[in-house]
Amino acid sequence: MLDLEIEELRALVHGTSRVLLTGPEGPDGDSIGACLALARCLRQLGVAEVDVAGVPSYRYRWMDGAAQMVADEDVGSDTPETAYDLAVVLDGDAHRLTPPVDAAWKVARKHAIIDHHGTTTADGYDVAFIDHTSASTCEMILRIMDAWGQPLDRTQAELLYVGILFDTGGFRHSNTSVDTLRVAGRLLETGMNHSAITTRVLLERRPNAMRLQGRILETATFHDNGSVVIGTLPLALAESLELVNGDLEGIVDSLIYVRDVEVAALIVERSPGEVKLSLRSRGKVDVASLARELHHTGGGHAKAAGVVLPETLDEVIRRLPTVLAEAARRTRAA
Repeated sequence: MLDLEIEELRALVHGTSRVLLTGPEGPDGDSIGACLALARCLRQLGVAEVDVAGVPSYRYRWMDGAAQMVADEDVGSDTPETAYDLAVVLDGDAHRLTPPVDAAWKVARKHAIIDHHGTTTADGYDVAFIDHTSASTCEMILRIMDAWGQPLDRTQAELLYVGILFDTGGFRHSNTSVDTLRVAGRLLETGMNHSAITTRVLLERRPNAMRLQGRILETATFHDNGSVVIGTLPLALAESLELVNGDLEGIVDSLIYVRDVEVAALIVERSPGEVKLSLRSRGKVDVASLARELHHTGGGHAKAAGVVLPETLDEVIRRLPTVLAEAARRTRAA
């Protein structure tokens, strides 16, 4: 069935001259790697104009094609006369696009999705290539390349490796399968420097980001006899540290890898009335379902998910410990 969807996607691409590729708001390593890798494929197939939306953080600016990414507010093409022939969302769904990209998405002539999140459905797309068993969207892009007869060179391998590395946590997470390791082996055979990429994507931090991580770990609170841990980033602290895109990556993972912790959350105040939650699970708690329960736009993986809530920081701090503790208790009792 999935092979059919790959060919349907190729048929959709055939004859197009302008394509928009985008991840959801706040693109991560898998989203950026998948978008840039697919962009190279489409250009090799003869697509004249391929725009990749988003602004990469300092962790990803070295990647081939990152310098040509288009900031969301500059995407344009939001009228029928200027519409893209095809818009594709990767590593997320169309419910989580930024307003400028959403405007361009809505008037695009055709729509497709390539994603592996368990909460993603095929509704609303002309072609939906969705594989909930895949560890990363970048693995799915390699399957597309193989089916389309696209070459795997060192540059393409680097792009794909970023996504696989990010979504498996450096091959530490339980979604790392035998197939994932085989794919990683293929990528390494191109001569790419996997150690340098791991350092750039997962390990390096700016000095202020290091200080931020220390503050969040120091002030984290534990609940339900230590099974739940919650870190908090108020807007004032973010502003005082002059944080930039990419500084928050990996912090919630530092919370989840504490002994006896089953569920971790990082609460980030984005404005006085909007809070973003990053959720992680080490046990049986399905945080993707939990994120969807908290708000219909939430979702992700069973052990790694997120959601944006239209609430104040105080409101979220007040009710989230109970929500997470109850979820942990339910799974223990099951």
